[in-house]
Amino acid sequence: MAGNIQEKIELYYSSLSKGQKKIADYISENYEKASFMTAADLGNATGVSESTVVRFAVRIGFDGYPEFQKNLRDTVKSRLTSVQRMDAASNISDDDILRSALLQDAETIRRTMETVSLDAFAGSVQAINEAKKIYILGVRSSSSLAAFAAFYMGYIYDVVLVNTSASSEMFEQMYHITKDDLCIAISFPRYSNRTINALKFALSRGAKIISITDAELSPIAKYATHLLLAPSNMVSFVDSLVAPLSLINALIAAASREKKDEVHSRFEDLEHLWQEYRVYSTSGEEQQ
Repeated sequence: MAGNIQEKIELYYSSLSKGQKKIADYISENYEKASFMTAADLGNATGVSESTVVRFAVRIGFDGYPEFQKNLRDTVKSRLTSVQRMDAASNISDDDILRSALLQDAETIRRTMETVSLDAFAGSVQAINEAKKIYILGVRSSSSLAAFAAFYMGYIYDVVLVNTSASSEMFEQMYHITKDDLCIAISFPRYSNRTINALKFALSRGAKIISITDAELSPIAKYATHLLLAPSNMVSFVDSLVAPLSLINALIAAASREKKDEVHSRFEDLEHLWQEYRVYSTSGEEQQ
């Protein structure tokens, strides 16, 4: 296991108690499973008390078990295959999985609210409104976030949703990007090489870049003109992207507010069109 936790374990190992060494050994050998375990679960797996697990987390330099578990998950989530994720989450009971998933989503939104850079957010809003054209890039699990952003921003801005189903199409669609344009790149573990390559290309053309990702160590973070961080979490093989979706929603709302009159006029015209062609069903009306 690479990363912060293993380094801390090695640093403090000689000073750990016998029970704490059991925990350290278990984590080093089973870090995937440990990342999903509560303090009580980890205690049961190693034959020590829950309080010993909490003291272990503090002993190796964390404020408590929640910070330790977050760091462990951040360390491993980009390295796990889908099969490993399912195996690691197998200790979560069916009764707990709904509660666990919802609580984790609520926690990631709270963390995003506390840690997102307001300067980066304001800079992103300005970059959106100054861009001649906006290229929105997100593949695999991030493609749904990219599509959401493109759908709503397309009402207001000249938007290109980059389709990277084939690597050659990616560069063809981004061929005309210039220094006057903006690329919004969205990527979460497991990070896609296609997104990274696309950002290298956009940067070579001088375009501004908004990177929406989960950590400063993300491979797309270093290309960002403006970096927006929103943690993701994983329950089994599923990537939960609730926090980045909320962040994108806020970004669109803030950017469009600066074009309030234009947006209002455009939606008035669209409402007439939607009504004329019965785009949406109304109450009591038979769908066409």
